[in-house]
Amino acid sequence: MTDAAQTPLAAASSPVDGAELATYVAAKLCHDFISPAGAIRSGLDLLDDPSAQDMRDDALSLIADSADKMIALTHFARVAFGAATTSERFSGDELKALVQGMTKGGRATLDWQVVEPGFSKPAARALVNLAYLTAGALATGGVATITSRREHDFLVLEGVAEGARARLKPEAVVGFSGKRLSEGLPGQWIQPYWLWTTVTEAGGSLNVSSEEGRVRLTVRMPS
Repeated sequence: MTDAAQTPLAAASSPVDGAELATYVAAKLCHDFISPAGAIRSGLDLLDDPSAQDMRDDALSLIADSADKMIALTHFARVAFGAATTSERFSGDELKALVQGMTKGGRATLDWQVVEPGFSKPAARALVNLAYLTAGALATGGVATITSRREHDFLVLEGVAEGARARLKPEAVVGFSGKRLSEGLPGQWIQPYWLWTTVTEAGGSLNVSSEEGRVRLTVRMPS
């Protein structure tokens, strides 16, 4: 198990300030967008290449798939990292579609068991990040089960990743604990840290447990 298993994660002793946090989030978004953007450019280059006209269908398919990925990334990022729209609440179906768009084509199978009909902005942000990070713990495949329930005055969101090689990267463990990254890849740290920030700023708590073949992320937020 991780050191943080089964215990509420503590606040960072050296918290990241707003400007630095924005820098890390922007870098992650650029990293996420560059792959589909580059693929669209490659598809257009093939269409413009007179010697590659036999690959026209492949090029059009590459452009279409990459454009779909760009759209999915944009919709997800607006809720997961931004202020989203003027909407103050989001339905469970809306958030499910955002997560499905991000996990489509991946090795993890999404088992969405969220029963809440609606979510506030902070809860929606926590849910989509938690769901995506749960699926991300299954690099070689498995099932990511996402659930919600009420416990008195709290909303409990839970993600359970089950698979042969389910695990959290060291940088993610640091992020989930609300600590500044001292070594490793910032891109693997920022989203877990962002989830921790979202939850703690809303007056909630984030718990993580990890053992062989199973990772559990649990968020408790005031309802």
